[in-house]
Amino acid sequence: MSTQPDPARGAAVKAADRAHVFHSWSAQGLIDPLAVAGAEGSYFWDYDGNRYLDFSSQLVNTNIGHQHPKVVAAIQEQAARLCTIAPGFAVDVRSEAARLVAERTPGDLDKIFFTNGGAEAVENAVRMARLHTGRPKVLSAYRSYHGATAAAINLTGDPRRWASDTGSAGVIHFWAPFLYRSPFHAESEEQECERALRHLEDTIAFEGPATIAAILLETVPGTAGIMVPPPGYLPGVRALCDRYGIVLVLDEVMAGFGRTGRWFAADHFGVTPDLLTFAKGVNSGYVPLGGVAISAEIAATFETRPYPGGLTYSGHPLACASAVATIDAMAEEGTVENAARIGEDVLGPGLRELAERHPSVGEVRGLGAFWAVELVRDRATREPLVPYAATGEANAPMAAFTAACKAAGLWPFVNMNRTHAVPPCTVTASEAKEGLAALDEALTVADRYTV
Repeated sequence: MSTQPDPARGAAVKAADRAHVFHSWSAQGLIDPLAVAGAEGSYFWDYDGNRYLDFSSQLVNTNIGHQHPKVVAAIQEQAARLCTIAPGFAVDVRSEAARLVAERTPGDLDKIFFTNGGAEAVENAVRMARLHTGRPKVLSAYRSYHGATAAAINLTGDPRRWASDTGSAGVIHFWAPFLYRSPFHAESEEQECERALRHLEDTIAFEGPATIAAILLETVPGTAGIMVPPPGYLPGVRALCDRYGIVLVLDEVMAGFGRTGRWFAADHFGVTPDLLTFAKGVNSGYVPLGGVAISAEIAATFETRPYPGGLTYSGHPLACASAVATIDAMAEEGTVENAARIGEDVLGPGLRELAERHPSVGEVRGLGAFWAVELVRDRATREPLVPYAATGEANAPMAAFTAACKAAGLWPFVNMNRTHAVPPCTVTASEAKEGLAALDEALTVADRYTV
């Protein structure tokens, strides 16, 4: 793939984008999208010859890296054989993708409903839970993101929900554990776990257990800050669900397929949900694909009763072919093990070392290739570097930090007062160290805003 600069081509690409593309989550006249010429492995580059180490994995989804040759070849081969077919047919590549996913999910999650992405997976998981239980309400955490479609955006806890929140979608939010900014005034992980579970059970009691269909949680919250739950919390939630007949839905759209150093983040905690949503890393986004892994009990609900949901492109052959190739390549090449090793040996120690030297770093946390760096004005008070949901001038410190990362050849994943270190799960130790060096340089900019 050519990396030769071609500024004229880049200008033409950008002009066409500005003329016709309507971008998500953006004020259209205030953005300046980078024109990308190509990508490979852990890097992508523009038409001016600038190369960036992708410490964002785009939207934390290119787990196997850019342009993996085995996945590209599988898409090409499938396109030559069968580009598309309706969901109602049995197709070898769809069945194989489902088998490979089911083989890796915990417990008896052996039936797979395919969607086009994570938001649709959440929509369908919630629908299944409501139909299975006959109950209307779903509980989800404030610090969360579950997608931008109708139910998923209401279930989301972060500010992207506000503009679309109807306030009448049967969604109740609660506080999940987060010791660094504990809503429970906890002083240890044990206290945080105990108090968070008590708060959740109180919420269930006051909402009425018989009205609650599901509790939906990101196993390890992603965009909201990569807060690894304390030991005992997820098993405690599982026990509450069992006690009150509530469906446990774990959202592994971002945390799944190697991101935390296990095939699924649930594997760290010994918990099996009733429904598990996935997307992103299942095929690194090469072709849109997501899905719901379904327990035997919930699948049995629809054995003779039709499930009232479907998608034209459910289990699309090109998407499923890319998933089969991705999962096979990850298994053959030790991608999940690599993510665990990089997290333990390089990213974790390296980020903690940066925290010791930079007063703007309040906390470092994560697993595998899934880390967050909390930036603060004041370590003692833990005041965030920018206010919650800051925009414009109020967000200037994070904007300056982001610009410094890009100037150093690092493409960061930045949200609110955090930067996330989330490279492809295939990242090498030398690439990870390169990213840490760039972060070190950019954090000197953030340090200027500390007290």
